[in-house]
Amino acid sequence: MTLFTDKGPALSGTKTATFRADDVATGDEFRKAYESKLNVVAAEDMPWEKSADGLIKHLVHHKLDTREMCVEAYMQFLKGGERSGKHRHMWEEVIFVVEGSGYDLHWDLKFDCLDAFQWEWAPEPKAYGWKRGDYIYVPPFTIHQHVAADHEDARLIVMSNRIVKEMGFDWFDQVENAAGFEDGLKK
Repeated sequence: MTLFTDKGPALSGTKTATFRADDVATGDEFRKAYESKLNVVAAEDMPWEKSADGLIKHLVHHKLDTREMCVEAYMQFLKGGERSGKHRHMWEEVIFVVEGSGYDLHWDLKFDCLDAFQWEWAPEPKAYGWKRGDYIYVPPFTIHQHVAADHEDARLIVMSNRIVKEMGFDWFDQVENAAGFEDGLKK
């Protein structure tokens, strides 16, 4: 008794490839290059950026050429009463409050894909208060913004998993720039 009746289509075609051999060669090259990547990034080598989200200092980023392959992290600096820009992305974020207090605004996502992708965000945000020592969680594709309390500066360490980006979901939308920032340049 023949178990497979589709041998004809399975054995058809004449195209060939070296995909597996290419993957092995790429793996060999990666391992060699990995040895020269940084294990420690000195504070003075962490770049500052005046971004559409406000003033940040990159701690871990793939462009820093570190051995870290999964995480991105930066410090966000907010003066008393200052707001970050509003943005959304496909990956989760966790944020550690190093200094200060304030609150986050989160516009939750409503998603449906019965007939087609439908993306809708809550018209009004939920507010989440935070203070030094707290962690903030931002779900995927939630529009969010950080607001420092009026009386003190705030410093946040923002961490995310860049694997989602590597999987092809590098969807990042800047919904609103931080005050005083236009196209990444402070006015």
